[in-house]
Amino acid sequence: MRTTAHELAAAESASRRYQDHSAIASAGGIAAEVYGSLFVPGPNASALLAGRQFLDARLRDAEALDCDLPADPALLAAWMEERSLRVGEAYEEYLQQRTAGAPRRFFSSRAHALNFLMRVAPTKLVDGAWLYSALKGWRDPLLAPLILTYLEELGDGDPAMNHVALFRSLLQSSGCEHTGRLSDEHYVQGAIQLALAHHGHDLQAEVFGFNLGYEQLPLHLLITAYELNELGIDPYYFTLHVTIDNAASGHARKAAQAVMAAAALAPDRERFLLGVRRGYLLNELGASTMSVIESFDTQREVVRILAEKARYGKMMHSDYCRIGGKTVNEWLEEPASIARFLVELVNGKWILRGAPAEHSRFWRLVNAAGGEMFGVFTSYEKAVLKEWIEDGRVPAPRTASFRAKARTSMAATGPVEVPFTPRSVADLDELIAELAPGRHYFSDGLLATRVFSRAYRHGPTS
Repeated sequence: MRTTAHELAAAESASRRYQDHSAIASAGGIAAEVYGSLFVPGPNASALLAGRQFLDARLRDAEALDCDLPADPALLAAWMEERSLRVGEAYEEYLQQRTAGAPRRFFSSRAHALNFLMRVAPTKLVDGAWLYSALKGWRDPLLAPLILTYLEELGDGDPAMNHVALFRSLLQSSGCEHTGRLSDEHYVQGAIQLALAHHGHDLQAEVFGFNLGYEQLPLHLLITAYELNELGIDPYYFTLHVTIDNAASGHARKAAQAVMAAAALAPDRERFLLGVRRGYLLNELGASTMSVIESFDTQREVVRILAEKARYGKMMHSDYCRIGGKTVNEWLEEPASIARFLVELVNGKWILRGAPAEHSRFWRLVNAAGGEMFGVFTSYEKAVLKEWIEDGRVPAPRTASFRAKARTSMAATGPVEVPFTPRSVADLDELIAELAPGRHYFSDGLLATRVFSRAYRHGPTS
């Protein structure tokens, strides 16, 4: 477990630092707009209305999709177990292929993996949000599985186990706090989850269904965790979901049992199951894990990064240096010319493709202390530039995985306990606002979660 003092501090710090509203706004689509307006401590009435309209439209989209759920909820347990078995077999086959020398299936490089983290961030940063609406019904025993799952997503108030704080900490430690511009598709899933958070009380069947789909263990989660670790990137956020979502006793089974129990008591069983199917299929909308992974192209990403920097640096360069007959400012004036600018940097020997990055003058300007562009590029952006420059080189010798390095670190620092601050509470309703998706990972939200969790599980104290 990642519970060192350093990691606790990083989680709290990252919780406060990561909120790139400019990047959200720049996406310019409906999903991004809904996401940005709902991912705040207290959405206003206009944001809530837009969220409901967006959710209704996505539910209509979902109705047109094929559904693999069994018609009889009594068969959900067998359905879930069969899915889990197939995932296990596929992962075993993957491991055998890797042992036999097959390359990584998902990530071609560390930069590719970091790009993935940034592209899935809008979804991961609202992890569990769809369950927030269940808190208002904490007196209803049927909602207990959803509420307990939400509390576990929030780490029961432990910042080292709060899923959103964990992912924020991962982004920060990997130099990926600022995602840059993402397409609207990257915000669809997060916007759906936030809309369900604030409107799920009117769409309980859909919340049950979405939870059922989201909590099933997918193959891509196992492979992602394996390859991130291999590339020296902390996989804990992903391995935590592998264990907590297990089909034996974890969130996957609890989600199926919750649907079965609620269906048995539903006044209109068929209508409830229709809502479950609609909610389940919401998981299919927006950018998927595989579409994000497959969309990465190093050349295109280098051009995007430089074009983004050109917005701010096009008037910042001196005119004494000419590359390909133009000054740097002239190259940066037109984003469409960035690809050609890269060609001229190579032609002019500023960049030596296929050689160690340190041999390139451009890289030294970017990376070396005292370089004219030192500090301009983030850790992620430098990783992309370095791998693009070194394209074609013989891969470096394999280094220790993240876990191997972490074992040494943990032996030196040891774990620390996260304190619980006791507080009397007569009514859990007063705490619910602090557990909202835009608040729970801050200090007040973490404290409120600890109090709510203790009181909900064991009964309020007076």
